[in-house]
Amino acid sequence: GLSLREIADLLEEKGVCPADEFLDYLDTADLSQYDFVAELPDDDRYHRLEGYLFPDTYTFYLGEDPKYVLNKMLVNFDRRFTDEMRAEVQENGYSVRDIVIIASMIEKETDGTDRDKIASVIYNRLERPGETGGLLQIDAALVYAAGRAITQEDYTTLDSPYNLYQHTGLPPTAISNPGMSSITAALQPAETDYYYYVLGADGKHVFSE
Repeated sequence: GLSLREIADLLEEKGVCPADEFLDYLDTADLSQYDFVAELPDDDRYHRLEGYLFPDTYTFYLGEDPKYVLNKMLVNFDRRFTDEMRAEVQENGYSVRDIVIIASMIEKETDGTDRDKIASVIYNRLERPGETGGLLQIDAALVYAAGRAITQEDYTTLDSPYNLYQHTGLPPTAISNPGMSSITAALQPAETDYYYYVLGADGKHVFSE
């Protein structure tokens, strides 16, 4: 669930490599050997890798080369997102990129128990947009765009393609680096007629048609 920036800061905090060197490498590296990277738009090289740094336990040397660090994470994603999963994605008319973006939103919205239901809300809004006009209205994407806690005013005034109260469909990139549970939920959403959810008094989401 961390963002690229947060991962870079954590690497620096642990003495692995400077955050800016890691982010510079993200911006400049030719990573076309990974098919899932080769398929990504090339216009925003930094953010396009959001979602593909697979969250796991990694062992690095102190003062490690950023190239080694990034490639180890991408190799892990490539291994964990199996050929069977890729075939399933294709059969459903989506791309690996779509699934990573959806999973990243699930990761930031879930309380840990409701990933498949949140996935169902996202797909219902994408595939049957008449109910909500194709607007996903995901607060976490707005937080990602703002880089801070959001205000009521942001819903209508924050000008960003990540403002999913103003722009239909998926955001341009993932908004976090999701774990396997959220990726699985994006591949296998619950079958519901839910279009809405709200946080209840007990800290759990209440879902509604």
